[in-house]
Amino acid sequence: MRIDLVLLCLAYVLSQFFRAFLAVLTQVLEVDIGATPADLAFASGLWFIVFAAMQIPVGAALDSIGPRRTSAVLLLIGGGGGAALFAMATQPLHITIAMGLIGVGCSPVLMASYFIFARMYPPARFATLAALMLGVGSVGNLIAAYPTAWAAETIGWRATLWVLAAISSSIAIGLWALVQDPPKANGTEKGSVLDLLKIPALWLLFPLMFVNYMPAAGIRGLWIGPYLSDVFNLTTSEIGQATLVMGLAMIIGTFAYGPADRILGSRKWVIIGGNLTGAITLIGLTVFADASPLRSILLMSIIGFAGASFPVLIAHARSFFPAHLTGRGVTLMNLFGIGGVGVMQFGSGKLHAAISPTDPLLAYQSLFGLMAGLLLLGALIYCFSEDRMD
Repeated sequence: MRIDLVLLCLAYVLSQFFRAFLAVLTQVLEVDIGATPADLAFASGLWFIVFAAMQIPVGAALDSIGPRRTSAVLLLIGGGGGAALFAMATQPLHITIAMGLIGVGCSPVLMASYFIFARMYPPARFATLAALMLGVGSVGNLIAAYPTAWAAETIGWRATLWVLAAISSSIAIGLWALVQDPPKANGTEKGSVLDLLKIPALWLLFPLMFVNYMPAAGIRGLWIGPYLSDVFNLTTSEIGQATLVMGLAMIIGTFAYGPADRILGSRKWVIIGGNLTGAITLIGLTVFADASPLRSILLMSIIGFAGASFPVLIAHARSFFPAHLTGRGVTLMNLFGIGGVGVMQFGSGKLHAAISPTDPLLAYQSLFGLMAGLLLLGALIYCFSEDRMD
């Protein structure tokens, strides 16, 4: 693999880490600075919302100035600066601001890779390459699990964040030096996101794209920690191990989805099958929410595996994009995917805060049941989409 893609993959490792590490810091942040689960849900939601909002300017930047400058500048300012601010936090508001800034820094890295894949590799390979980048980058999910819990207990969470600030800044400098921008698209055609929104086929993909990543990212990124702590009294170390298992399941799922469309000759039915599996498992987690920690961890791992159809959905949508709008197209889909998680995190924090004082178990059952219903609705609309291969 080209060195610039390796660096982009490392940057995406950071992106995966930052969207998931709050789950294992739940207890220490509450003790040190008084951050409640609702505070962290809001901060996590802001990361996703800011990340999603950045997709429009990022898409325009990829098409106009290329992935090198777009990814390097934003990661340096947002990733390095945001992690440094987090390390100095003394109240929940500081964490919220830091997570928003980190969302800016992480916003271009995966889409910069997808832009390069779409412009420089055969279209039929896009889903596999996209899944490979997502799967390898998801190592960040694992680092955000038990290793982060270990680091927080060994050197402290502040020192851990300072190390992450240094790593983020170093990778950003490497991106500036080594990323190779692909050639500009042929012709002088211009366009905008509005042109993409005029493509009817995409409107049947948007709803599922909006809810597809919600359960896996929402649970792994935050709720697995408070849930296992409140319902089963697991420790920070035990929660770290549980998140490690779910993170592994998400990586395996990504690699499983990657070649599935070419093997089975369909993108649509691969995606529908995976999302229905996720919805059914969420219903099971709702019903058996207090049965046993092992059962819950297994069910959450299945949700993570089944929810990894993100790159195949991107590939399905990409088959409808004109070449000169590739950057805007992949970032538009990412806006829906990440934005959905942000909306869910905001809403889930309020839902949990409203129910948990009287019935903590019901609060989590309500969260899981809501995710199941939204996933089923998105899959139902997607059933009417056109199954299209490159």
